[in-house]
Amino acid sequence: MKKLGLFFSLAVATALAGDYTGYISESKCGAKHASASAGDVACVKGCIKGGAKPVFVADGKVVAITNTDKVPEALYGQKVKVSGELKGDALTIAGIEAAK
Repeated sequence: MKKLGLFFSLAVATALAGDYTGYISESKCGAKHASASAGDVACVKGCIKGGAKPVFVADGKVVAITNTDKVPEALYGQKVKVSGELKGDALTIAGIEAAK
């Protein structure tokens, strides 16, 4: 049983490279902004300008972005497709674009 627990611990710690679709929100409000409405976009932009960090939200889960400089302001509050590496609760972005 201990070996099984160790296996799952290692599996969770492993980085998963892939493509993910979700929304760019910010660390203050988190998953509250997942509709790309004008109000959401304005709030995300305002909070980031006020010092909050961009985060990625998918299926109600908030994921920190390790390289926030990769997120252009034009995508704040928007639905996006991200390619990158997900490790635990942190996403390293390799590429990002508006989702269709």
